Amino acid sequence: MTSYRPRNPGHDYYGRGVYLITLAVSQREPLLGQLGKDVTHLDVMLSPLGEVVKQIWEMIPEKQETHGNRVAVHACVCMPDHFHGVLEVLEPMQWSLGDIMQAFKAACTSYWQRQQGQDHSTNRPISDDCYSENAPQWLREKARLYNNEGALIRNISKRRRQEYYAMVGREHRPLFDDNYDDTVCIDQQHQEAMIAYVHDNPRRAILRRALPQMMQRSLHVRIGERDYGTFGNIFLLRWANKLQVQCHRRHPVTREPYETTSDYVRQHQQWVAAVIQGATVIVTPGISRGELIMKNECLKKGYPIIHIQKDPINAYWKPERTRFEACANGSLLILAPWGVDNMAPVNGVPSHTDYSRFHNLNALAAEICNFNGNARIIKRR
Repeated sequence: MTSYRPRNPGHDYYGRGVYLITLAVSQREPLLGQLGKDVTHLDVMLSPLGEVVKQIWEMIPEKQETHGNRVAVHACVCMPDHFHGVLEVLEPMQWSLGDIMQAFKAACTSYWQRQQGQDHSTNRPISDDCYSENAPQWLREKARLYNNEGALIRNISKRRRQEYYAMVGREHRPLFDDNYDDTVCIDQQHQEAMIAYVHDNPRRAILRRALPQMMQRSLHVRIGERDYGTFGNIFLLRWANKLQVQCHRRHPVTREPYETTSDYVRQHQQWVAAVIQGATVIVTPGISRGELIMKNECLKKGYPIIHIQKDPINAYWKPERTRFEACANGSLLILAPWGVDNMAPVNGVPSHTDYSRFHNLNALAAEICNFNGNARIIKRR
């Protein structure tokens, strides 16, 4: 089962666009290189295979031009067990982005298997192996269906391929997983952030290894009666003093934007004083403008904060740079409640709406402030 989300339904993958591409090495084997040993060596020492993968990526524009496709590559990084790259489609193509990525993956696999003296697995006839002693019945039937000719690996379902590779050995597997992840660029600022993320990937990985307690990711943590995904310094939950920051978008009396009122200024001063004067953790989803201002101030100044977000944390989720740095400093814990959009409606408004989500996330913030027990890690990644 792939670790990556499906590609964006409805998006035109033949048209212009910029994409952050992520591929995982099959079974997450660290074949492309090694991370630096400590925070003084924030880079990846590429293996010979990693060097070639990087070269093949950089050759994509030249190779695609021979097919009439105009593309550019802006950045790439080979991590030990996965690959990131930013690719731009300059004009509409006859090929799709998926076709380009398939050609890239096939070229990488071809080189890797030639290194091992093997044939290219994508076009390997399964009839070569159907008569071995441990061949499953479905493989024999597939070979007979094609009269022992033309039945190729790529014609087999993903589940069957996994069974086939388990039989014939790892060396016949493709270098990368079947699927890949693409993030569609929104604008120029997003593109710059994509490129910065690619360049910063080795440093992030080394920091996560060097600071495991501050960069801990857990998929299911039981806090009271609810499960959360978490990332960051989970020990912040144990602090005795936790203070919720909550404010509505408009003042209840004057209807002004609440963050512009003297009441907000007074509240903000009280929040900051509580942090500075005692061991207090701010707890907030940071949804309304007033909450967001306080959340960003905590991140900027290193005040301890528990941030509750609506988006789930899965096995490969990572925070953006600002929150990542706060986690590295030990001042942030990110909580993502499972099933937040299935919580109770608020005032008759469905729970998946912004209105109910605001109230439900703040209700969870209040629960966190009152929580004084030990969080129980059910599943860690």
